Amino acid sequence: MNIQSFFISLLNVVCEMAPYLLLGFLIAGLLHVFVPQNFYRRYLSKQNRLSVLWAALLGVPLPLCSCGVIPTAIGLRNEKASKGAIASFLIATPQTGIDSILATFSLMGLGFAIIRPVAALITGVCGGLLVNRLVADDDMTAAEAASCSTQQGNRLWRVLRYAYYDMIRDIGLRLLIGLVVAALIQVAVPDEFFLQFGSQPLLQMLLILLIAIPMYICSTGSIPVAAALMMKGLSPGAALVMLMAGPAVNLASILVVHKSMGRRFTTIYLLTIVVCSVLFGLLLNASGLPLSLAADGACCAHQAAMPSTFKLVCATVLTLLIIFALMMKFFSKFSNNKPTDPDTVVYRVEDMHCSHCEAAVVRAVESVTGVEKAKASASARTLTIKGSATEADIRQAVEGAGYTFKGVAQ
Repeated sequence: MNIQSFFISLLNVVCEMAPYLLLGFLIAGLLHVFVPQNFYRRYLSKQNRLSVLWAALLGVPLPLCSCGVIPTAIGLRNEKASKGAIASFLIATPQTGIDSILATFSLMGLGFAIIRPVAALITGVCGGLLVNRLVADDDMTAAEAASCSTQQGNRLWRVLRYAYYDMIRDIGLRLLIGLVVAALIQVAVPDEFFLQFGSQPLLQMLLILLIAIPMYICSTGSIPVAAALMMKGLSPGAALVMLMAGPAVNLASILVVHKSMGRRFTTIYLLTIVVCSVLFGLLLNASGLPLSLAADGACCAHQAAMPSTFKLVCATVLTLLIIFALMMKFFSKFSNNKPTDPDTVVYRVEDMHCSHCEAAVVRAVESVTGVEKAKASASARTLTIKGSATEADIRQAVEGAGYTFKGVAQ
C-alpha cells in the first residue's frame, strides 16, 4: 500500500467534508438548545397515523445515533407517545441528521443528499404503521422516563458546547474510523472491485447488510465509507443500503430495543430497516438516475489538486476539535472513581455510548427518592450518586431506562 496515496486520500476526504460538518454541527446545536423536548412530544402522543408521520418528520433532522435515539424514544413513550410513533422515530432518526445531510451532499452529491432523508422518512413511517397494526400495548415492556434533562446557562455557550464538543465526543471516533477506512479502501482495494458482482446487485446489498447491521457506525461516519466503496464499483443502490442500515441499527441497539420494547416490536423494527433498505437500493439501481459522486470523486482520488485554503482551515479546525474531544473522553476513563464524600457512591453502568445516554441515565435516577445529585460518564461507564438512595432503587431506575446496572464500582 502506498502510504503517500493514503494520506493524500485522507486529506482530501477530510477537506471535502469539514466545512459541511462544522455547519451541520452548529445547526444541530441550535436545534438541541432552542427546540424544547415537549415540542416533539406534543405531536407524537396521539394514537393515529399522523403521529407516525410527525415522528419521522421530526426525527430526520435530529443528530441522534442509533444508541442515542433509544433513551429519547423511551422517554417519549413515558410521555404517552404512541407505539407506532416510537417505532417511526427509532427507525428514521439515526439514518440521517442535518449534519449528515450536508456531509452527504459534500461527498456524494445532491442526489444522495435528497434520497437519503426521503428514504429514512418513508422507512420510519412504514415501520410505525406496522407496529401500530401488529403490536399490542401489552407486548411492550414497561419503561421509565429517559429523556434529556433540562440544562441551564448561557444559550450561546450551550449551543457551541453541544455542537463542537458533545457531538464530536459522541461521534468523533466513529467518524475518524470512517475516514480512515475510506482512505484505506481507496488505496488498497483494486479499482472496480465490486464490478464482479455487477450482474448480482442483490448479492452486493446482502453482503453490505451482513457488514452494516452489527457494525456501530453513525450516519456521518458511513458517508466516506459508502463513497469509497462506490469508487471501487459498488452500485448506488448498495451504497444506499450502507447509508440506511449501517446507522439505523447495530447489535447493541437491537438488544436494548428488545429489552425495552419487547420481542414483536424489535422484530418489526429490524425487518423494516432490512427490507426497506434493500427495496430502496433496488429501486435506485432500476431508476437509472445519474448518481455520480460529488466532484467526480475528487475527494477520494489518489492524486488531487491541493484543497482550497478555506477547506484546509476547516479541516484543521475539525481535526483539532476531534483530537481535543477524544483526549478528554480518553482521560475521563482514568478519573478517580472512588468517592471522597461519604454520601457519594459510584456505580457501574454498561451500554452508555454518548452524551444522550448519559443524560438519559441521569434523568432516570434524578426522580429517585434520596438522590441529591447524579452524574454519568459513558466513557468511564460510571454513575456517581450523591444522597441516601438505595442501590435497589438506583438499579430499578437505570434498568428501566434501558441500561445495564452492574452494582457498585470496584
